[in-house]
Amino acid sequence: MEHRRTPNENVGGAKSAQSTYLVGPILRACEVLKSFRFEGESIPLHELVARTGLNKTTAFRAAQTLVAGGLLERIAGGRYRSIVHHNRGRSFRIGYAAMTTKSLFARDVTDSIRVAAAETNMELIELDNQMNARVAIGNSEKLVRERVDLAIEFQVCQEIAPLIASKFADAGIPVIAVHTPHPGATFFGGNNYIAGRIGGRALGRWALKEWNGKVDGVLLLGHAAAGPLTNSRLTGTAVGITETLPAFGSSAIVRLDVKGGYAETMDIVLKHLTRSAAKRFLVGAINDAVALGALRGFAEIGRPEDCAIMGQNGTIAARTELRMPGSRLIGSVAFFPEKYGDHLMPLAMGILRRKCIPPAVFIKHTLITAQNVDNYYPNDALIPPTDADSLLFGRYH
Repeated sequence: MEHRRTPNENVGGAKSAQSTYLVGPILRACEVLKSFRFEGESIPLHELVARTGLNKTTAFRAAQTLVAGGLLERIAGGRYRSIVHHNRGRSFRIGYAAMTTKSLFARDVTDSIRVAAAETNMELIELDNQMNARVAIGNSEKLVRERVDLAIEFQVCQEIAPLIASKFADAGIPVIAVHTPHPGATFFGGNNYIAGRIGGRALGRWALKEWNGKVDGVLLLGHAAAGPLTNSRLTGTAVGITETLPAFGSSAIVRLDVKGGYAETMDIVLKHLTRSAAKRFLVGAINDAVALGALRGFAEIGRPEDCAIMGQNGTIAARTELRMPGSRLIGSVAFFPEKYGDHLMPLAMGILRRKCIPPAVFIKHTLITAQNVDNYYPNDALIPPTDADSLLFGRYH
């Protein structure tokens, strides 16, 4: 069994020279207090155990003692809330290279990282990769010069990932790679194959219910430049469809490279429909912008009822469409970018504190449909109407 170091031991396991004068229970209570990242944060007991490394019984007794002493509060749901004011300096400097400011998805990710960095007392150095390979390389060099403690890299060009990773590795800077794998970096993002399979199964079930399983063709709309990992959403979609429609032949599945955007997708889908003899299509899209572009393509040719379309990401543009009566956007598999910061900051802290971190951390996906969209996003009605960039700049993610 792995030995957990107590506060009375140094790294080598031997007692320190001052251990004679230390009170173990108080030190353990201090560990519990320090596990709260900001004043007012509330966390359950199991999170206290994870953050402190104490066993459950010890963490519980320490927390209850701090409640009795007026430093923590026990609140609903068995959670503990810190009421201690933390006057700490910034603990770490985090470099964050955002994908772009022209994508609603990417902006949600950035906003969530800003909030989480502030709440965890991290200094955040932000740069914009502008969805441009040259800019992304330059930004990695800037973050190296800034001597950040850790870099969060969100760029979509697979070809330059080894170069960017090597720059950080040479400088001894650990990296978290968001959505696009970088050699040696901890991966954070979607399980693209699983997300696609969730959507594909939903399409197949819809076809069984609404069309009695009679489907003439499947369109898988991707973008080669996004790399094989992101495009594995489409592989998963095809598998999900054939699992629910086993009689459907794979020969009727057509993949199209639509360059990742709304307008391009509309044009390419229109051209395909004018050449195809098939009538009813199931459509799997690499992202919501592509899904909405395909929807527009079917409408432009006067065949909106001949498709059932699945998006990816669960963006507000897709959620708005799902609320439209009779929409042929059947659903979108959510990635919840607004919650990325809640995962990334603890992950960064774990890496910086040299905890055992898995090489890949995947988010949990949920199928968003017209039936459950208000359960997951009840406040969408309070958001002002989005401008066109939620559609036109939805590339890759």
